[in-house]
Amino acid sequence: MKQLRTFYILVITQILSLVGSRMTGIGIGLWVFDRTGNTSPLLIAAFFAELPGMALGSFTGLLADRWERRRVIILGDVGQAFASCILLTSFLTDSFELWHLYFAMLIQGTFGVIQSPASQAAITMLVPETQRDRANGIKQIGFPLAGVVAPVLAGLVYRGLGLAGVIAVDLTTFLIAILVVSQMVIPRPEPSQESQSIATSFWREMAGGWLFLKQRKMLLLMVVYLAFVFFLINGPLELAIPYFSTLIENDATVGILLGVMSLGAFAGALTITIAGRTPHRLYAILFGYFLHGLFLIAFGIVRHPLLLGLSIFGVMFPLPLTGALFHTLLQTKTPPDLQGRVFAVTDQLFMLTTPLSFLITGALVDQVLEPAVKGADWKTIEPLVGNQRGAGMGLLFVGIGLLIVITTLGMAILRRIRQLEFDLPSYHAAAEAR
Repeated sequence: MKQLRTFYILVITQILSLVGSRMTGIGIGLWVFDRTGNTSPLLIAAFFAELPGMALGSFTGLLADRWERRRVIILGDVGQAFASCILLTSFLTDSFELWHLYFAMLIQGTFGVIQSPASQAAITMLVPETQRDRANGIKQIGFPLAGVVAPVLAGLVYRGLGLAGVIAVDLTTFLIAILVVSQMVIPRPEPSQESQSIATSFWREMAGGWLFLKQRKMLLLMVVYLAFVFFLINGPLELAIPYFSTLIENDATVGILLGVMSLGAFAGALTITIAGRTPHRLYAILFGYFLHGLFLIAFGIVRHPLLLGLSIFGVMFPLPLTGALFHTLLQTKTPPDLQGRVFAVTDQLFMLTTPLSFLITGALVDQVLEPAVKGADWKTIEPLVGNQRGAGMGLLFVGIGLLIVITTLGMAILRRIRQLEFDLPSYHAAAEAR
């Protein structure tokens, strides 16, 4: 099918762009840390990259639904390429300052947020419903794949051509994506009754994603549940490197464990890609997060490298799998001409809690849990996570895992949640005549 072939080409170009962006992130991280010795600039840059996602969700969703989605995807690539040009010019002219990095990250974050809902909604128009689980699984593969490929390529290019060479590679991937996508045809969805009912004012149209979810309370509850899970895990998962390093003194073993972490996510995405259609997506999503919580508990308790590897593999495995299934659920249960706004709203909710998760996790570990390890009260917890360095982080993983298990069981108990996939109507992705 021609449209299915278009989807595969689109995904390949997006993965290529993602690898290039990861390479630039790694290259800049090496360059800045080498010259300043501080991690704060990198954290500030990450904040600026996340800021647009927290603020612009409703507007970018409307853009994805009003404009031709192919053009929105191209606009996202053009904007991110412009940010790469700013950085490349800054380094080539020897005028780089940290505010250049922050400004570029703000631009990249803005155009990435513009592109994301259009990219997700385009899948509905290119892939039949029976193959969307597989399609979303293929899209999920890009993140762990880039996590494995980008560090290797970035190291090679950085050593040979320097940071300017790394950014030039990133810029090239964007240019390839722009040229390829500009030749594509992505059908526009027909106007739906739901979309027309809110087309009474610009502000109601912009709030269309919120209004759609508000009228479907169980779907909104599911989104809130996922946002809560992401709030719980975003910060703690960033502790993987310090946690491995405190428990294991061998740097090579730490590197292997980090590779296993990426491999777990890759295996989860590959599993749903191979399995194809899942008959009960909501059940699979809840079961996946239940397993995720159990493996987090195990990850906080075990200390042998082999067991740490098995547990972190289990922690990461369900995440892309459940992500792919939830995207398919939204694509199936949302009118195609409203999907840009619904995806934008859900992404916004998921992003809003990320900075807070980072802040709380850092303060909790550094100021409370790790100092408490040597305290007298720790004796009651010691049989569970030990009293070595990193035991405080281990307790955090156990606590987070337990919270996820309890919350997931609470969701599974609700009959209306279990019936959500059957109660909500499905929408056919009909295209407008051209």
